Amino acid sequence: MSNTELAPAFFLAVVVILVTCRLVGWALRALGQPPVVGEMVAGVVLGPSVLGLIAPAAEAALFPQQLRPVLYVVGQIGLVVFMFQAGYEFRVDRLRAVARSATAISLAGVLAPLLLGIGLTVVADGLVDVFPDNVSLTVSALFVGVALSITAFPMLARIITERGLTGSRFGSIAMASGALDDAVAWVLLAGVLSIAGGSAGPFAVAIGGTLGLVLILTLLARGSNRVAALAGRVTAENLVLVLVIALFLAAWYTDVIGLYAVFGAFSLGVVFPRSEAVDQAVHTLRPVGAVLLPLFFTYSGLNTDFGLLFHTDLLLFTLACVLAAVAGKFGACWLAARLTGEEPAVAVRVGTLMNARGLMQLIAINVGLAAGIVTKELFSALVVVALVTTMMATPMLSFWDRRDRRRQRAGELTQVS
Repeated sequence: MSNTELAPAFFLAVVVILVTCRLVGWALRALGQPPVVGEMVAGVVLGPSVLGLIAPAAEAALFPQQLRPVLYVVGQIGLVVFMFQAGYEFRVDRLRAVARSATAISLAGVLAPLLLGIGLTVVADGLVDVFPDNVSLTVSALFVGVALSITAFPMLARIITERGLTGSRFGSIAMASGALDDAVAWVLLAGVLSIAGGSAGPFAVAIGGTLGLVLILTLLARGSNRVAALAGRVTAENLVLVLVIALFLAAWYTDVIGLYAVFGAFSLGVVFPRSEAVDQAVHTLRPVGAVLLPLFFTYSGLNTDFGLLFHTDLLLFTLACVLAAVAGKFGACWLAARLTGEEPAVAVRVGTLMNARGLMQLIAINVGLAAGIVTKELFSALVVVALVTTMMATPMLSFWDRRDRRRQRAGELTQVS
């Protein structure tokens, strides 16, 4: 496919993706799901699981192989813009009040699903044909464990923002815990890739690069007042340009060190200077994320084929993965929150938010697929985990809200009587 053929194919694909995302989002809204879940499901609908099953020629024509890398790269732009905005809206001054709880919760949220995933893989090895033949059991077990330990940090941020929970205690704890959780999980993933490749290089780069990132962000945070003053002296157009350059540099750096672009984007957003001029520049970028982010979901959906799971052993393995994911993340984070003194209402909501895997797990398994340590069957099974745990989040939050309102009304009636 030539460049002149690729451009119109890309434009048509984007139209189909955006329309499908909107339609699926409307359909799922009746089930209490946020738009981002509709985008995830729409990505699967446009892949071999639905469109490829019903009209394989249409799927091949809409999303030829040459177009898929373009969808991936453009989708990354939407992803890093969204994560920068999430970081920019995140209030660091609230971290001190939740630091102890967030650290314990993130640690529990990594270790419990990691161990459960490793145990599940060891038990399933030889019973289920889901792991690559040329990959050691150690690598497969560690990868499944890391995949289950990841939290959908961008999804979590979007749910918190859309529901207006940014200023709540459990929202602040979940944001801080999710950021720490995923940073650790991505370092672990770099370690797994190092073991798979027989080299300690990627792991060492991830550790050293993370320390360098912390240093850079610390210097930027200390000079934030000067930078904010300079921002007020440049035109709005130039400020947007500077913002985009800084954002892409941060995304590039964290991609190179193995922590993935979203962490550079979010971290930059957290420490970026605040001012009225910067607020306007950030607001200008908002539509970019809204339009381009669905392209990444579609790219992941094109690699997902649920038809591969229509075997009893694979279905049972997928169910076991879902159960291990929920027990390891929701259960462990809830327990850690209670043990650190959080109220039951806060603990159960933190566990609910941390349980969502969504976008970040999709990213991790795409990395594993590209590295050759994930089969199509394992990829599809873990996509089911991402979808189920993410779709649980909003209805469960609504359930906890309704339950608390009922208890409050019951308490008020008891006091009156």
